[in-house]
Amino acid sequence: MDDRDAPRPGSPGFPGHQAVACRTVDELDLAVTDCRACPRLVEWREQVARTRRAAFRDEPYWGRPVPGFGPPDARLAVVGLAPAAHGGNRTGRMFTGDPSGDFLMAALYEAGLASQPTSVAADDGLRLYGVRLSSPVHCAPPDNRPTPQERDTCRPWLARELDLLRPTLRTVVVLGGFGWQALLPVLAAAGWRLPRPRPAFGHGVHFTAYGPDDGRELAVLGCYHPSQRNTSTKRVTLPMLVDVLSHAAGLAGLAEPRSDGQG
Repeated sequence: MDDRDAPRPGSPGFPGHQAVACRTVDELDLAVTDCRACPRLVEWREQVARTRRAAFRDEPYWGRPVPGFGPPDARLAVVGLAPAAHGGNRTGRMFTGDPSGDFLMAALYEAGLASQPTSVAADDGLRLYGVRLSSPVHCAPPDNRPTPQERDTCRPWLARELDLLRPTLRTVVVLGGFGWQALLPVLAAAGWRLPRPRPAFGHGVHFTAYGPDDGRELAVLGCYHPSQRNTSTKRVTLPMLVDVLSHAAGLAGLAEPRSDGQG
């Protein structure tokens, strides 16, 4: 297939075709932002960007797919759900500009994995140390609920991101059941050997996947998502999230992440 026959950004085949062609994380991040493969998500993200929330009516909105954030040689990946309509969809950076992002960043900071405890804008100087943030769906979905079809259409982006991180990646923290259900098939398709039966999601669940060629270990940890609902009801608290992230950092070999990281 030459370039003239390649799927266009609005085609369901665009993520799969474009993702595998990316040779670096930077290339992947740029390609993600052009995707228009899911009509419902495109319509919603752009509608939100036009109408805006009153509190942000004087701010420009990103209104496009939100790429991952963090160094390309991360040892720890944090996989969420999707960008927030007035968070990442506004700021253009994952887990930035909304209460969930603030909660996660406070925990990353306490665990020594971020340079500051807040994440308010793409140019706020935040640096992550050995950690990369991503999600199975890169567009803000209505009611924070992507469909299974949208998850599957977006899957090649996550698969390629994890593949590019593979030389250094040692641990993945999954925030919520949606991310868990999205991640495990990605790992299986990439050849990682998973436990049988596959572990069900739960806070504090931990299993080890093994590489297909060298038997390399990849630790996978489950954690409740820091959504406003979960944090307000104390389903997940800051100490709970810090505990999971600190455990993951230790497994990833990030014992003193603030001294040797990049963002």
